[in-house]
Amino acid sequence: MTGHTILRVVSKLLLPYVLLFALYVQFHGDYGPGGGFQAGVIFAAGFVLYGLIYGLAAVRRVAKPRAIEILIAAGVLLYAGTGIATMLMGGNFLDYGAFTPAHPEKGQHYGILVIELGVGMTVAAVMIAVYSTFAGRGRA
Repeated sequence: MTGHTILRVVSKLLLPYVLLFALYVQFHGDYGPGGGFQAGVIFAAGFVLYGLIYGLAAVRRVAKPRAIEILIAAGVLLYAGTGIATMLMGGNFLDYGAFTPAHPEKGQHYGILVIELGVGMTVAAVMIAVYSTFAGRGRA
């Protein structure tokens, strides 16, 4: 694989910025364009880039399949748990204002951040799992 030296160097330089941009999109999504879905896809694209350059085995060392499965479930539970928590506090499902009745706008802000985090975790983990599954297809 000595012929891919330039790709390896450029991807090593680029990858941290891709992941950092995903985090920016994740946590800036309530103020502008972006959010959990977009951030999850960008984050997973970083892992796909890593896999295309360094191979599937390298991706599976960094993102272990069991950890990916746990992240998928954790993201869904975070989303659903937030909705159930608002119901237990007397609101409707995903009525974030129930978190802080005195200042519902603060509850909206925090609720959206938590929901988008759950979506981002799930989307990134599912996309990495899909890539890992299809890239490894036909290999022993």
